[in-house]
Amino acid sequence: QVFTFNTVEIKVHPSVEVKNGAPMSIVCHADISKSTNFQLKHNFTILKDGKVVFTTVSDRDKAQYDVSVARSSDTGDYECIVKAGRKTKSSNSLHVWVRGMTKPILTAEKNEVLEGEVVKLRCELPEEEPPLRFFFHKIKTNSAPKEKQTFEVHRNFSVVEFPVEEGDNILQFDCFARRNVKSQFENSEHSNTTLVTVREPFIKPTLTVGPPSNITEGDRIQFECSTVVAKMNDIEIILQKNKTILRSVRDKQLLKYSTVATLEDSGEYLCKVEQGRASKTTKMNVVVSELFPKPILATSMNKLDENKELKLSCDISDFQKANFSILRKNSNGDILLKNSKNLTLRVNVNDTGFYICKAEVKGIVKESKPVRISVYAPVSKPTLSVVSGLPEVVLGKPLWLICRSAMGTPPITFTFYKGNEIKKIVANDTYATFLDENIRLNDKSGYKCEARNNHSSGMKVSNILNITVIVPIKNASLGSIPYGEVEDGSETAFLCSVNEGSWPIHFRFFRKTDHEVLLYEKSENADRIMWRKKAMKRQDTGTYYCMASNRANVDVKSHPITISVILASWQKGVIAAFVLILIAGAAALTLWWFFNKKKKGKGPSVEMSGSPLTTNLTSEKLTRQNNDGDYYSGSGYIEDNENHMKSTDESKGPDLESADVEYTEVEVSTLDPHREIDSVPIHFPAPVQKGTETVYSEIRKANN
Repeated sequence: QVFTFNTVEIKVHPSVEVKNGAPMSIVCHADISKSTNFQLKHNFTILKDGKVVFTTVSDRDKAQYDVSVARSSDTGDYECIVKAGRKTKSSNSLHVWVRGMTKPILTAEKNEVLEGEVVKLRCELPEEEPPLRFFFHKIKTNSAPKEKQTFEVHRNFSVVEFPVEEGDNILQFDCFARRNVKSQFENSEHSNTTLVTVREPFIKPTLTVGPPSNITEGDRIQFECSTVVAKMNDIEIILQKNKTILRSVRDKQLLKYSTVATLEDSGEYLCKVEQGRASKTTKMNVVVSELFPKPILATSMNKLDENKELKLSCDISDFQKANFSILRKNSNGDILLKNSKNLTLRVNVNDTGFYICKAEVKGIVKESKPVRISVYAPVSKPTLSVVSGLPEVVLGKPLWLICRSAMGTPPITFTFYKGNEIKKIVANDTYATFLDENIRLNDKSGYKCEARNNHSSGMKVSNILNITVIVPIKNASLGSIPYGEVEDGSETAFLCSVNEGSWPIHFRFFRKTDHEVLLYEKSENADRIMWRKKAMKRQDTGTYYCMASNRANVDVKSHPITISVILASWQKGVIAAFVLILIAGAAALTLWWFFNKKKKGKGPSVEMSGSPLTTNLTSEKLTRQNNDGDYYSGSGYIEDNENHMKSTDESKGPDLESADVEYTEVEVSTLDPHREIDSVPIHFPAPVQKGTETVYSEIRKANN
């Protein structure tokens, strides 16, 4: 028994769009192929918008869901699921739209209400399903309808309240509903019309004023506001003027209010009666005639010097019979100066302020416009100074000047001059500032300022302020004598100089090691300074630089130089002498060893020949005299230019085979056998012959 689903289809009769109230049928059909003809149970399930609305089990291959009366709530997406054996198959989704909605039912809680109450309405669609939007209308004669909307998510009805307002008489109400289908709106029919009758809880109030006309300032004016009330329960009468409440009464039908009329009492008055939400009003215009105009305060002058005389006079145009008073305004209350229309006083600075006068006729008091009186004390001589303190400025920097006047009534006008040129005019209380950004090195003109106010004494001028222009340091350089290498213990001079800069200049010398070490500092009225270090030591080797600064407060650093402390000449000589002594000692020891060995060997190493004197001559020392021009003892000398050098290796023994042989020609003069040269006796063992002879000496040089 093998079967398979081919298709599952869903259809609606008569069509997918059904009129509201008409019947409709949802048919589900399953197309199944079987291997043999056998019975198969079918489980049919029909869903609307994902919810099950119909199920059945049948041997047939189709099932039908009948709706006898279709409503808008039957609108939705339908789907059929068929299950047979262990197999299940679903149809496509089918949208069914039931067009049209049932007519809503509108009911009113009460058919008769009072002004100020509310009408409670209920609109319902019993056969429709939410969500629904309800529209309520309030309709009255000769007026545009008023609408209210509500949205019900879970109910098919809605309740609203409409207030009953003043003037409402017979009211009509209706409603309708709206739903959203596939992003389209569908409206129901309008409901039945409901009538509501409105009764007045009280009549419109009556407002009267006495006297009814020709009200003049000083007259007593009286207002009366009354009404007729159906129920004396929580009723209130209010009298207003320009939204200001003048008086009110509760649980009464009459309100009275009286006052002495003034010009300010002219205007619109309103009587209002309120009970619950009900409210009725009556308006009236009242005009109060002027009894006399406002007084005018006249002054002899508005601006005057201190200790001057001020005259004040209060007057009313074309009206003399009044009580006058003159006052000075004050934040804590006006100060009465005199109950009179005229006042004379000698003023001081504290009398500056606003003055008024008042006039009273028949209990009506009127006040003049305030008049300002300014009393001035003369300005003192101003002082001009630099804001930073010192009368100097760095070239290229702005200069802030401040001009002060210790005394004087403000406002004070300050005028700044650079030379004879006006630079700035400022009005302030006690001081003013001026910024000069155009500072040049060749500026020779001084600054001054003037101060003046409205005092008759005129302006005061400050002393001339001369400003020193400070030129910043530029291009510091460092040199030394000697430069580079310095002998230990010697003096070294360091010269620090700058290209330009205002004096005095503060010089500082540093040596840079692991950290900066300040060696010397001094201020000079010069563009250079020399510092001498007496004795340099090996630890003074390092990098040196200098820094220069002046009142411009800018440190300028030179390029560094390197100083190396080396050995002094005498130290080198001592070391050389010590080395030479060591070498000479070594040479002497070598010669001593050499001669001792030769004596033990073959005899003398020096052989003289070619002269009778050479046989017995054993030692010579020839010393040149420094003072008498004698050359050597016996006027003898060695002619180095006639040295004959000849190497002879024969008959000298094995120890001297490698020695060099020199032949020297020596010319010997007659010798005094008793004379000593430089305290060193030279002995000649053989008799000295007269005359000059030539002696040849053979000198054998050892390798050492």
